Amino acid sequence: MLDRLQAIADRYEKLSELLCDPDVTSDTKKLREYSKEQSDLQESYDTYLEYKSVSEQINDAKAMQNEKLDDEMREMVKMEIEELSEQHAQLEEKLKVLMMPKDPNDDKNVIVEIRGAAGGDEAALFAGDLYRMYTRYADSQGWKTEVLDASLNDLGGFKEIIFMITGKGAYSKLKFESGAHRVQRIPVTESGGRIHTSTSTVVVMPEAEEVEIEIHDADIRVDTFCSSGAGGQSVNTTKSAVRVTHVPTGIVATCQDGKSQNSNKEQALRVLRARISDKMREEEEAKYAGERKSKVGTGDRSERIRTYNFPQSRVTDHRIGLTLHRLETVLSGDMGEIVSALTIAAQSDLLEKGEQAM
Repeated sequence: MLDRLQAIADRYEKLSELLCDPDVTSDTKKLREYSKEQSDLQESYDTYLEYKSVSEQINDAKAMQNEKLDDEMREMVKMEIEELSEQHAQLEEKLKVLMMPKDPNDDKNVIVEIRGAAGGDEAALFAGDLYRMYTRYADSQGWKTEVLDASLNDLGGFKEIIFMITGKGAYSKLKFESGAHRVQRIPVTESGGRIHTSTSTVVVMPEAEEVEIEIHDADIRVDTFCSSGAGGQSVNTTKSAVRVTHVPTGIVATCQDGKSQNSNKEQALRVLRARISDKMREEEEAKYAGERKSKVGTGDRSERIRTYNFPQSRVTDHRIGLTLHRLETVLSGDMGEIVSALTIAAQSDLLEKGEQAM
């Protein structure tokens, strides 16, 4: 591992030289490419330098133990070695995580699909709550959100909503959100005051670039129709809504929220590419189903991953046994603790599997 880290450090320092080279600074493409590469190496480089510094401090402190010291100084050196050793172990674990193979999709934008599932109107209202939770979390991360398609119910919830979140690292932080989300509360439609259980499903897909998923015109069927909304709202007299069908796979994407047929077609193709890529990834992962199952689950859409209990103001993630008693703040977008816990669980699982393979 140390050899790999030294190679990273050498490359980082070489990139620093290149970024000062006039031939590079005058070439926009190279400048962007090298800047991104260095940015990707930054955390590993900084952590490795800190690790080396702590290692040297431990060696120096141990060398002092061989000198003639009074009891007080000897005790101080001993305490310093203990503190440095603890710091050294933490840095080593961090470096192990940083050196793990990175998910190539982690830095990508995401397309999120939320659908009301079991529970009728209440499920649709909960889908709206989840949509607001994710958009507020996106705001807190400095990301942008854009609705691609939505189907409202009469109470203002969503039968289905598809939206894009644009921002660096969006997929890395939201990729564990796919699955069935369960809500327990008294519905606004329930006059008897009984607690109901409803579910909404969430699917998070990394945006697929055109170069990754090439869609030929001969392979798609494009249908246009008038857009519509709940209660007759947003009804369009022109055929601006677009439905695109990928004939080879049968995958369909619809968009009607854009202002024109062309913009709706473009958005529908973005969703279509993401769905095709997601299907290909699922098929590939299914071959290794036993190997890929981890603490945070398989990402199966039918897997119940989280419960939002309103009477107890409780949010429980069933995959890692995390329970938080601050439901309102989580639904207001304060998801950081959940995201971090899921990420750490996934990293620990990878580390464990890596050590078993050694």
